Amino acid sequence: MTRPLAHADPAEVVAYKRAGWWGDATVGDYVARWARDIPQARAFVVGDTSFTWADYDERADELAAALVATGLPRGARVAVLLPDGFDVHIAFVGAERAGLTVVGIGHRAGDAELRHLLTKSGAQGIVTRAADSERLPVDAPVQHRLVVMPDGRCPTAAEAPASRAQASRALGADDLFLINSTSGTTGLPKCVLHNQNRWMFFHQLAVAAGELSPDDVFFSALPAPFGFGLWTSHITPAVLGCATVLQERFDADSALRAIERDRVTVLACVSTQFLMMLQSPELEHRDLSSLRCMFTGGEAVPYERAARFEDVTGARVLQFYGSNETGALSRTTLDDGRERRLSTAGRVIPEMRVRLLDDDGNDITEPSTPGHPVCRGPATCFGYLDDDVANEALFTPDGWMRIGDVCEIDAGGYLRVVGRTSDIIIRGGKNLSAPAIEAEIAEHPAIAVAAVVAMADEIFGERVCLYAELRPDATLELEDVTRFLDERGVSREWFPERLVVLDALPRASGGKVAKGALRARGGA
Repeated sequence: MTRPLAHADPAEVVAYKRAGWWGDATVGDYVARWARDIPQARAFVVGDTSFTWADYDERADELAAALVATGLPRGARVAVLLPDGFDVHIAFVGAERAGLTVVGIGHRAGDAELRHLLTKSGAQGIVTRAADSERLPVDAPVQHRLVVMPDGRCPTAAEAPASRAQASRALGADDLFLINSTSGTTGLPKCVLHNQNRWMFFHQLAVAAGELSPDDVFFSALPAPFGFGLWTSHITPAVLGCATVLQERFDADSALRAIERDRVTVLACVSTQFLMMLQSPELEHRDLSSLRCMFTGGEAVPYERAARFEDVTGARVLQFYGSNETGALSRTTLDDGRERRLSTAGRVIPEMRVRLLDDDGNDITEPSTPGHPVCRGPATCFGYLDDDVANEALFTPDGWMRIGDVCEIDAGGYLRVVGRTSDIIIRGGKNLSAPAIEAEIAEHPAIAVAAVVAMADEIFGERVCLYAELRPDATLELEDVTRFLDERGVSREWFPERLVVLDALPRASGGKVAKGALRARGGA
């Protein structure tokens, strides 16, 4: 490995700041600014409740003081396990001001994933709601548990008076501010290392793509701890000083009502979510004329239905192509015509220095020739936490970052994804590792061989389909598998949604299961 982890290359920091791609301001700085300049303006709307910038600033300070009072040293890690409401943003900014790195855990994480992330990250504390605190594993290796309310209040904060005394501890924009998880092709999730500046650069890309301004109202339907949710609910609205509408759990009907009620101008969701909105009976009864654009991604954008969304709402559909690790490699913008916006992943971003490599690692220079993308630029992460094997797979020997797809770039610089190199299932925008699911299922006593493949679905894009070869005299139903996984603490997103039992799974010439043949069958 030539690329340092847990911090940026000093030479790159200087270059990125000189170019204006990175800076020194953090989300906490922007929150303090808006609390001073527009204290009573809306920062977040959750259901019928609005929270102002003054609320945001005050409660983040209170939580920061409570975190400092635990005795955790600057740079220690604190897990955040919260729904996608106001309080998750309080926790992120409170930790930033207390000089602590957030370990962002998706609220739907199963017990096994939760235990793994707490242990792997070395989190010494956790911020959560009372109900989630009760479901933490008994052996969870955290020393301090802080409970917050949906309004961001921390009951123990009264014991630690809020002040800016902790300002000297606060994290900077270059510091490690977040560790979140990503699905891999094997095993439990890997831990990805982020500073804020990579997302501040992403913010600049988004503002230019969607012509965003302080007058916009965001609706982010995405989990806050992950990249897409991070910039659409935590970073960009804070920098612009605009309001953001949130749902603790996505519901298409209420989302459409909120868009009308709060005059949302920018919607952020995965394709599955906007397809659910298109199927909602609320669609024809709601005035959605405030919408200017919708950022989507995380999975293939279905052309015809995206075009219908544009026709029904008047909003233009935009997307970024990239990953939690790479950030953005390409983007579509309001200047692109519909054909470009809906049939490509947009024009390659020059600052990310995207290259396509052939199977031998040589650069591809001929337009529209498929290859493996690599990049190196201001939107990339630092790599994976304490995982040499995964980092060797993520980075080329000279420090460029890979992404597990096959792409082509045409003469105009527009990128298309034409295949995958990773064995993953993209369900509702979430990457699920097929081998990792197989490894859990293979422990079931009735199963001799298990193979998990993607099953096409009109709403979720793909669902999890399990093909199983059983042990002699065994029987198996889908409910048996899901119950077994539930008892093992596996995240529900991994649960198979169709089971096909075969006398023998097809084998390739080398003896491995022929997954290509199973994918061709789909869920049949």
